[in-house]
Amino acid sequence: MDEKAYTPDEVAQIFQISKHTVYELIKRGELQAFKIGNKMRIEHTELERYKENTRAPATKKSPNEPTGNSSNPAKLIQLSGSHDFLVEHFTKEAGRALNLQIHPSYIGSLEGLMMLYRGQCDIAAIHLLDPTSQEYNLPFIRQLFVYESILVLRLAARQQGFIVAEGNPKNIHDFADLTRHDVQFVNRQKGAGTRFLLDSKLSINGIEPNKIAGYSNEEWNHLSAASYISRGMADVTFGIQSAASHLGLDFIPVAKENFDLVFRFTAENKQSLTDLIQFLQSASFKDSLTDLEGYDISELGKITYQTSQTEETTTC
Repeated sequence: MDEKAYTPDEVAQIFQISKHTVYELIKRGELQAFKIGNKMRIEHTELERYKENTRAPATKKSPNEPTGNSSNPAKLIQLSGSHDFLVEHFTKEAGRALNLQIHPSYIGSLEGLMMLYRGQCDIAAIHLLDPTSQEYNLPFIRQLFVYESILVLRLAARQQGFIVAEGNPKNIHDFADLTRHDVQFVNRQKGAGTRFLLDSKLSINGIEPNKIAGYSNEEWNHLSAASYISRGMADVTFGIQSAASHLGLDFIPVAKENFDLVFRFTAENKQSLTDLIQFLQSASFKDSLTDLEGYDISELGKITYQTSQTEETTTC
């Protein structure tokens, strides 16, 4: 029997929120949806995942974990940027262990970094390729953050490539195949790190985006884009290997990218961010990671950059 799928109206009733809020959650990538024609649907397992990720850590503690109460409430940390399965796992495990409420907003790498720059979040999750230097993340960080206290930690290296149906029935192997008349593409939104990488590769290969059917069809996270392939609504998307594995799709690797977490220290969040960094660098967190197909965590927790202000305020 197929899994039940809900309309945005039904999800709004379940969560007691407005339909507009449901669409905003989908747009930001916090709630994953798929389309049937022009109709949006959300699967039951996705509702359970969303509820689990947004549940306050204080309701999910073991007897030995610290408790938050009216005199010692769980502290709030905002994380914005790119969606990733390891980021989901990190926010859940760190929230439990450290009695922190970590609120993720999956809005894309560029917008996440700009929110950090504007002081609207504490952590940015990014994988942005600079097309000139072909270096990840640091060219953008160095340009934006001059006087702020910033520290960059490596989360993982990820495999990016073509996600296609099982058996690769359209025989798609390189970027030139995206321009074929029998191939339908689905893209990621502007500002997504995956979109940066795709556009850089298209430029290098001399391919005009208007030659690709479906280039303007945008989705806000890897699973939403990959679901087009699993449902036969498109032939190929560009994304991470783990998304293909989650949906039983085939994957053709193209590039390895660096996925980093950028921490911006303030007087208010310094201790919480220090605790989060130590937790991410701990052996217990590394041991908790499973299902790592498409990830290289050999540099997990490595400091790749920090400003002089950070060096003065933290020993991490």
